[in-house]
Amino acid sequence: MYRRPKFQVLLTHLLNGSAGTPFEVYYRRERSREVDFVVRSGKRLAAIEGKCGAAKGSFSGRDAFARAFRPQRTLLVGGNGMPLEQFFQTSPADLIVG
Repeated sequence: MYRRPKFQVLLTHLLNGSAGTPFEVYYRRERSREVDFVVRSGKRLAAIEGKCGAAKGSFSGRDAFARAFRPQRTLLVGGNGMPLEQFFQTSPADLIVG
């Protein structure tokens, strides 16, 4: 699936944290725009972009997703965003709520 180990770890955290809960985890791609992870519970959404290094350039997939679906939260993990340690201590439910 993902070739970069950090993304596999991020996905594992999301999947483990959502097991047995009403939370679903998706990957979204529309044309050349992608969102690494979409977490959904009912009508509540969070768009999560993972970065291994300093965040460079635009996040057109996350931005387009936010315009189209109006998630409760968009989140950058790693790079210049939420530190990985904080992400791993946060449940999928708290990622949506913010």
